[in-house]
Amino acid sequence: MTEEQLHNKILLVEDNEMNRDMLTRRLKRKGYDVIFAIDGQQGVDLARSEAPDLILMDMSLPVKDGWTATRELKADKATCKIPILGLSAHAMKGDLDKAFEAGCNDYDTKPVNMERLLEKMSALIGKSV
Repeated sequence: MTEEQLHNKILLVEDNEMNRDMLTRRLKRKGYDVIFAIDGQQGVDLARSEAPDLILMDMSLPVKDGWTATRELKADKATCKIPILGLSAHAMKGDLDKAFEAGCNDYDTKPVNMERLLEKMSALIGKSV
């Protein structure tokens, strides 16, 4: 666990309780500080108030979907530089394109491959866009 991981705050926006609990536990074991939101609007609000180092954004969310929430965050001067890694069970090329068009900095599929996710997270945190 690196010194900087201990200080990285991750905002996990995930409505599925099992996915949220599993990811939160595994990320905390890796030394990340994890906060979470259960819908897109709550994710936008927490991103603004907590200024996380990275957002893991589920794309299929209640209240406000991940695409809309990502577009809002990228359009806001206060949150536009926070890297967003989109997560979705939909692995179609169109979904990937849609996530990048919304402003996601990277994208990964569910079920999550933890090793691959951690590599993508490190790359994004290391080079905040």
